[in-house]
Amino acid sequence: MPHNWLIKNAELINEGRRFHADLRVRDGRIDRIADTLSAEPGEQIIDATGLWLLPGMIDDQVHFREPGLTDKADIAHESRACAAGGITSYMEMPNTRPPALDRETLEAKYTRAAEVSAVNYAFYMGASNDNLEAIKALDPKAAPGVKVFMGASTGNMLVDNPEVLDGIFKHALTPIITHCEDTPMINALHQAAREKYGEAIPAREHPLIRSREACIKSTRLALELARRHNSRLHVLHISTADELALFEPGPLKDKRITAETCVHFLHFCSDDYERLGFLIKCNPAIKDAADRDAIVRALAEGRLDVLATDHAPHLLSEKEQLYDKAPSGLPLVQFALQAALQQVFAGHLTLERVVEAVSHAPATLFDVQQRGFLREGYAADLVLVDPRRPHTVTREEVLSKCGWSPFEGTRFDTSIIATFVNGQKVWDGSQIDSTVRGQRLQFDR
Repeated sequence: MPHNWLIKNAELINEGRRFHADLRVRDGRIDRIADTLSAEPGEQIIDATGLWLLPGMIDDQVHFREPGLTDKADIAHESRACAAGGITSYMEMPNTRPPALDRETLEAKYTRAAEVSAVNYAFYMGASNDNLEAIKALDPKAAPGVKVFMGASTGNMLVDNPEVLDGIFKHALTPIITHCEDTPMINALHQAAREKYGEAIPAREHPLIRSREACIKSTRLALELARRHNSRLHVLHISTADELALFEPGPLKDKRITAETCVHFLHFCSDDYERLGFLIKCNPAIKDAADRDAIVRALAEGRLDVLATDHAPHLLSEKEQLYDKAPSGLPLVQFALQAALQQVFAGHLTLERVVEAVSHAPATLFDVQQRGFLREGYAADLVLVDPRRPHTVTREEVLSKCGWSPFEGTRFDTSIIATFVNGQKVWDGSQIDSTVRGQRLQFDR
């Protein structure tokens, strides 16, 4: 059962404001926010002097590998890594084994998460060349959206039939979420690299193979389809400066087409392939420093709406293989919020803008019911951050099942002091409460 908490003297960051206040949690909900609140019987008091109090991060893009790939990740491990990183809700992708291409497979994932997930959860319906009827029949309250791979990334979920693509954009009753890379372009560049390097393709070639041109071409197609049908389109993991002009700055609530980037595109650039190799191989690829800097600016101005992770764990033994066999994807959830907050310390983003991009915006975009904000009556999904306690990442503390992080050795200026999910303290700054279970996200649609 949730405890009743009184968090005193915190600096709250919410809806464009920073202010000092007390916050009361009762029965899993935010009961009261006021300048000063007196303790009531049975409450546990937390003195949050000097701490930031944020709404929990809502990560709308994760791969937890369950079912079918649980040797490298699973819902139990990855959700605990979320909790340690201040992520209180996630939306998980459909490219598992079997893929979530029908309602039965989708609901089986919800059933499993109810048993083991330490934080709140939702699961996307996937699209393929032959499940358009299932997409048409999808209850819009059953999933945050429909995920369309408009460029092959994992498995056989590439949607490349023009008639099916048109049908998805015409009929989907939820937001359409797209991975945009042009597969024929990538295949041609991959073949050219193989002819040049044989099997020993170096990591630095990855952003040339998964090229910016492949991203731009596919993103343009998604936007064209969305405008034709007035679809609600959300383009994932923007990785190039070139794509930014395709999106408009301004309030998310006024947009039918939105875009997001990911924490690794803010933190890493192509210079890091020399040091980290295939550990930072991901799709779309991490590109140049100029792309990174442009993406940060676009996030600051609201041209990019959401900041997520694309958490996609693989085993170290897999990452140590040659290019063609080393899989794409990185484990990110445990240190994503800290990585985002580094942009505040660097002067590139305001704290208010980070909270907007990681909490408010995904809640608004996906119509998440009563989460993502510090508001009375909302679920008490909360994160306490110490902005004066630096933290250097070590492999020993990694909670993801794969057991490593691309951030190892990185010094962050913040520490995650506590994470609350529905009023339950699931992370105390050093340990997970393994008894806490999240809830299924509800959508106001």
